[in-house]
Amino acid sequence: MVYNNIQLTVLPKQACVENLLKEIIGEKIGVNPQKINTIQVIRKSIDARSKVQVKINLAVNVYTDKTTPEAVSYPFKYNNVADKPAVIVVGEGPAGLFAALRLIELGIKPIIIERGKEVSERKKDIALLNQNKGLNTESNYCFGEGGAGTFSDGKLYTRLKKKKDCSRILLNFHQHGAQDSILFEAHPHIGTDKLPVIIKNMRETILKYGGEVHFESKMTDLLINDGAIEGVQLANGEKMFAKAVILATGHSARDVYEMLQNKGITMEAKGFAMGVRVEHPQALIDKIQYHCGERGEYLPAASYSLVSQVEGRGVYSFCMCPGGFIVPASTNEKETVVNGMSPANRNSEFANSGVVVEICPEDLEAYKDFGVMAGLHFQQEFEHLSFVNGGGNAIAPAQRLTDFVKGRLSCDLPDTSYLPGLISSPLHFWMPDFISKRLREGFKEFDKKMKGFVTNDAIIVGVESRTSSPIRISRDEETLQSVALKGLYPCGEGAGYAGGITSSAMDGESCAEKIAEWLGTGI
Repeated sequence: MVYNNIQLTVLPKQACVENLLKEIIGEKIGVNPQKINTIQVIRKSIDARSKVQVKINLAVNVYTDKTTPEAVSYPFKYNNVADKPAVIVVGEGPAGLFAALRLIELGIKPIIIERGKEVSERKKDIALLNQNKGLNTESNYCFGEGGAGTFSDGKLYTRLKKKKDCSRILLNFHQHGAQDSILFEAHPHIGTDKLPVIIKNMRETILKYGGEVHFESKMTDLLINDGAIEGVQLANGEKMFAKAVILATGHSARDVYEMLQNKGITMEAKGFAMGVRVEHPQALIDKIQYHCGERGEYLPAASYSLVSQVEGRGVYSFCMCPGGFIVPASTNEKETVVNGMSPANRNSEFANSGVVVEICPEDLEAYKDFGVMAGLHFQQEFEHLSFVNGGGNAIAPAQRLTDFVKGRLSCDLPDTSYLPGLISSPLHFWMPDFISKRLREGFKEFDKKMKGFVTNDAIIVGVESRTSSPIRISRDEETLQSVALKGLYPCGEGAGYAGGITSSAMDGESCAEKIAEWLGTGI
């Protein structure tokens, strides 16, 4: 017999120990616990609002006697497209990967052009970067197979759930090797240690069904004829032709924006945010969030989400990585950028998050001569400031959080997860005043919401500048084509239409579907 959607609120240990959970379920549905064969979790979330006891909210399907759940059903139907019409996909991040997979479903051959290396080779360049042995500008935490999302926490939560069902994205990750928990957790994540294998599996699916993937193939130009796309040109001079091109190059491909501007492709400035990475001991965040001494073995590393308004600007936490690491995310020499990532089990001793300030057009008055590229130039200058005030190469400038809030230099720095190394620097002094001042006030507000957040044991690391693209490539809302060039489909974070792995993947699928309509293959 099957009992569907049983709602439970249990203690963390009860949620993790099967026999204890069976006893609770048995009592609730009036069944002998020994007759319960399988408990299938369909939703799970943590409720830490009580200062007395953290609870786990579960929704489960219960199978008794010999009944068992059906295997996960995947909606993806792939056929060989080797001899089908081709579409070029520039960039193999989440938007490009999911666009390619969807194109295959729709009977179209994807040809992926990726400027970086395949994921296993990319790992070697990242290892050297973490050892402060040099930056490969084409193979790093931003560029390469899987894009910036490959070496990240792998967060799959998106507010776009309210607008469009994202279950296809979760199921696709699951089919390619992601853990079961992404299908039921309230805030699913995969983990940086799991993502490379999953990305490789997706690539192998694309190749198996007739698609192409070309690594170390940097697009340098668009081929245009009579207002329509004809293809792309690569750095080695090779030309590739197709009637449609999906441009999914990510928010760090600044050379692409410059090329588009030179081509007269319509773009517009958009809102973005910049700031720092803040890092705490994970045990401190656990204590604050779970109201306990130690979280114990049955609770995951605690996270947080904070937001405040300071002098008309939003100050907020971004990309919080519990049990994670701060990593060097630069793509150019003489620029220092940091980001965060977590492994699947989030077992690092540290918790980090971007804390950023909203940037508005009036903040960029000094850059107005750059027009639509003003935000991009400000972003570059911010990153160069970080480099100048750092220790060279990937060594990043840092300051104890208490010292930053009080406006004083740190005499020393605590232990950190950031492998290349830190140097004490007065970030409060050299950062643009409108960012520094709002960050300091924002941290004070955060400390009111999370008592103990501002502490001498926490540090800020400079700088967190790649929250999103400061530019949007204009496209028609109905067709998703560029308003300036027929057959060009700006897509994902780099195009300004997404803000993370899931929303980028969804935008990739949407572009693929629009191309199928335009080419007349139907869906």
